[in-house]
Amino acid sequence: MQPSQALAQLWADAGMPADALNDVRLMGSDPVLPSSFAVGTAAQVSIAAAGLAAATLHREAGGPAQTVSIDMRHAATEFHSEHWMRVNGNPPPPVWDKIAGVYPTADGYVRLHTNMPHHRDGVLKILDCAYDRDAVAQALSGWKAEAYEQACADAQIVGSAYRSIAEWEAHPHGQAVPGMPVISITRIGDAPVETLPGGDRPLSGLRILDLTRVIAGPVCGRTLAAHGADVLLVLSPNLPNVGELAIDTGRGKFAAHLELRNAADRETLRGLVKGADIFVQGYRPGGLAAKGFSPEDTARIRPGIVHVSLSAYGAVGPWWAKRGFDSLVQTATGINHAEAEAAGQTAPKPLPVQALDHASGYLLAFGALAALRRRATEGGSWHVQVSLVRTGHWLRSLGRIEGGLACPAPTEAGIADYLQEGASGFGRLRSVRHAAILSKTPAHWDRPSVPPGTHEPRWP
Repeated sequence: MQPSQALAQLWADAGMPADALNDVRLMGSDPVLPSSFAVGTAAQVSIAAAGLAAATLHREAGGPAQTVSIDMRHAATEFHSEHWMRVNGNPPPPVWDKIAGVYPTADGYVRLHTNMPHHRDGVLKILDCAYDRDAVAQALSGWKAEAYEQACADAQIVGSAYRSIAEWEAHPHGQAVPGMPVISITRIGDAPVETLPGGDRPLSGLRILDLTRVIAGPVCGRTLAAHGADVLLVLSPNLPNVGELAIDTGRGKFAAHLELRNAADRETLRGLVKGADIFVQGYRPGGLAAKGFSPEDTARIRPGIVHVSLSAYGAVGPWWAKRGFDSLVQTATGINHAEAEAAGQTAPKPLPVQALDHASGYLLAFGALAALRRRATEGGSWHVQVSLVRTGHWLRSLGRIEGGLACPAPTEAGIADYLQEGASGFGRLRSVRHAAILSKTPAHWDRPSVPPGTHEPRWP
């Protein structure tokens, strides 16, 4: 599928004005990364949707008409922004825990995701083995892949069996996925029309609560901040986080701590919700509802809120409550198998970037802005939902790239034009500039990335 077609379809499905598509410029074509999937197209289109939505809302609020240009190579570089980041000239430490990754089983393969301590400890408890890669391999060699996957689900940790696309499509949850929209935008309450605040930048005056970790959710908040929104990142001081990722995705955000197991902190969050326009969360399904912050709860606290939910496997189907991460969804749904087939190998082959995470982040931002536009035209409170699994299905729908795996991987010299440097709360930060180039209101981050808990939990 051509990028312009993919963007037009997303745009129409979200109810956005067709004439705005005249303002977008899409440059480049796949392959731009070594993959048999159209990863470059997914990057360009998802980033374009969010950027064009920001420009469109600004124009409708009295801002200037402008063009939005996205180069595919730049977009693909931003899809790997955590890789290109440097702090004081130093690359980030290895992202993966020492026992994370792919292992053979008695009848196939499984992928382990052990970056979070409680997931790592759960894996070692199931396998009853030492925290050692060889010990894990020996233990898994006696398991069947789907039995191990189910044991992880029963223990409320994460792990995936390796499937082909055909096997996934025969799976009960695989059969549910095509019926899900790429972005679900649902009215969940009544509220009066709220005109957009307007200002010098597309999202000036908008307030976003960001209760997310790792990549997809934080990318959503980072994107909204790039266009001028006030984004307040709220994390628990007692939950694990991947700190290196937070350096990259924390650009443009205030960063506060709240512990939602504490009644006083829950009350503080309710006060923040009352002043918010968008509430972005990526907790496990049902996790925030148990603490009084379901979509319907936030709509009662703040009529007119746009509640944005990220999940691994979507809101319907037998796996709706299942936990997961990008790498696990790639493994479970056949993407790694299809990439391996294209490479002529048996072992699972991941995509060259965390494409499901990054695409989902930009789709979340796009969906949030589309819902804000509905609030401005018809009122109401809204719930936006995006899942990694449906994003993966969307990536597949973009088509395969003949010979794409022969594309050389980007080099540091080759992507140098997309990098910028500046101060941060961690030291001198080199990072990837935003790929959506707005001609009148260039995207940028007003605030440096800072450690979690730097700011008080209040609106500026």
